[in-house]
Amino acid sequence: MSTEWSLLAAPLAAGLLVLATHVPLGIEVLRRGIIFIDLAIAQVAALGVVAAGLFGWQSPWAIQGAAVAAALAGALLLTLSERRWPDLQEALIGLLFVTAAAAGILLLADNPHGGEHLKDLLAGQVLWVGWEQLAPVAGLYLALLLVWFGLGRRLGRIGFYTVFALAVTASVQLVGVLLVFASLIAPALAMRRRAGGRRLAASWSLGALGYGLGLILSAWFDLPAGAAIVCCLSVLSVAALVAARQPSG
Repeated sequence: MSTEWSLLAAPLAAGLLVLATHVPLGIEVLRRGIIFIDLAIAQVAALGVVAAGLFGWQSPWAIQGAAVAAALAGALLLTLSERRWPDLQEALIGLLFVTAAAAGILLLADNPHGGEHLKDLLAGQVLWVGWEQLAPVAGLYLALLLVWFGLGRRLGRIGFYTVFALAVTASVQLVGVLLVFASLIAPALAMRRRAGGRRLAASWSLGALGYGLGLILSAWFDLPAGAAIVCCLSVLSVAALVAARQPSG
């Protein structure tokens, strides 16, 4: 039994790494009111992974490069659209998401394993993440956090979208599109009434609890880990919102 539980250590570490970047980015996403940007950029990054597979690229670096290039292209489009049509940005983000998702379906239409591949990109395979995958991601996230907290609002539109695209590209391949969205939005939304460092710490703690509970439920009941974590994050977020509305006396 102890050996089985030890298998959850790497997936939990992956979740904590994802939360390290996605909590502050999620807070900024809520501030800007562009809630579905994470889904759109994540889906575009996933489209890059699909395209790399169709070209027969097997190298992890080639696949990562395709995902990054796709995500950065999506980020550039959203930067331009925010400058040109700021009042339509949320609608354009949604349109980018559905277009990328539909393009992925079309590209995999003749692939006998296309449905399975799309499922993996959407729900992720967090339970099978290994320690060897985490070191490069940790290095990337550290660099992005240094840029984020070092420059802050001075990053501007293009800087924000670039940092966002790079972070989401890495996390999509670790945990899948659904968990990327839940990791960005659920903790930040739950702790929206807090400010500054307290909000960061509380959001990260709630996210860590969600990942831990989801992985435990997945192991106990043989459930898909990604879906279990998403549900735990959502339930904890709603519970925190309800608790915040209760009178303190």
